[in-house]
Amino acid sequence: MPRVQAGELRLGWREWGRGDVTVVFIHGNLASKDWIELAAPLFPIGLRVVAIDWRGCGDSDRPKPSADYSNYSMRQHAEDMLAALDTLGIGYCHLATHSTGGIIAARMLLEQPQRFGHVFALDPVTPLGMAFDADQIGLFRAMMSSKELTRSVMATAASSLFVPESMGPNTVPRFREGLGEIQTLFDRIIEQTFGVSEGIWIGTPVNLTREKESRELERRMSEIRHPHLVLWGERDGWIAPADLRAMAEAMPDCRLVIVPGVGHSMNLESPALYAGYFGAWFGGRAASPSTAPS
Repeated sequence: MPRVQAGELRLGWREWGRGDVTVVFIHGNLASKDWIELAAPLFPIGLRVVAIDWRGCGDSDRPKPSADYSNYSMRQHAEDMLAALDTLGIGYCHLATHSTGGIIAARMLLEQPQRFGHVFALDPVTPLGMAFDADQIGLFRAMMSSKELTRSVMATAASSLFVPESMGPNTVPRFREGLGEIQTLFDRIIEQTFGVSEGIWIGTPVNLTREKESRELERRMSEIRHPHLVLWGERDGWIAPADLRAMAEAMPDCRLVIVPGVGHSMNLESPALYAGYFGAWFGGRAASPSTAPS
């Protein structure tokens, strides 16, 4: 798998399509660029979609986390992504995000606003951040050594893939019938989580809590003027809809759409539906800022 230099690190990356319009995908926590691989073949002709692994994830380097996990902060991830875009020669692009990728993208948009056009955000962690208490961080630590626990928790991020009766406490999540390649990808994703850095497992909730407490990005939401389409799956138990409504109200050009029947990860749960929204939002967009619509 190819890797791109980003400062002192090399990050895994992948692309689909050869169109003139570039969209960069920023994945979520405990994830990778692979989370859109089933949807990507359904994207419109005319797009080039580039997905980049965070440091500590996928095919990227895994620097040793500092004692306070500051080298896995949301700001650091954003700086990594910007450096990777420099190396790849991507001067202008649109963004697609999922989950924690949303707050990383917010930092990218504020750091280099002229570099980006439209944003498609799936169940994003908003600029408000998220708060995790000691018990919740302890759960992440326990997941690091238990594949069964990890699978059960990750199943809640793609809840529509599983039989509802199997999602309760002390039960083993069971796939619905007929998922085929979606089930295969989910199982591979579970295996991938056991290769990520502790800076991801523990550093992400620690640093999202710092974002929540600092309120830095919350105060700057009105500065993010890039047109946003935000999708929230009605079965998403991870992202508070109140945070998304606050984001939509604070940002000048932000549309929130609630999608029935899916959870936190439409890109996994319903790749064709995800590709449909993705294509409707990005199809026909400008390839450069000089021709971008107002």
